[in-house]
Amino acid sequence: MASAPVTPPDKPRIKVRLWGSLRAATGGKEEVEVEATNFKQVIDALARDYPALRPQIERGVSLAIDGVIYKESWFTPINPDSEVVLMPLMVGG
Repeated sequence: MASAPVTPPDKPRIKVRLWGSLRAATGGKEEVEVEATNFKQVIDALARDYPALRPQIERGVSLAIDGVIYKESWFTPINPDSEVVLMPLMVGG
């Protein structure tokens, strides 16, 4: 008897707040939702769902997760209830 194929569970929906000028790339939305479990999946989903964000994402963005700012931390996990904010690349000096 053949078993039914196993389907992976759906990824959770993550709410992402957009910082300042990035909102223009989403038609003025302050917050959007994407399916993701980590930093890279959020960035990839945003680039796919909002193509106008792609140029800024390619230049570089930072993602604040629960108050901590990350840059290119691809596998940083994100919980569905995390506060997530996308912003232009934050560089220190």
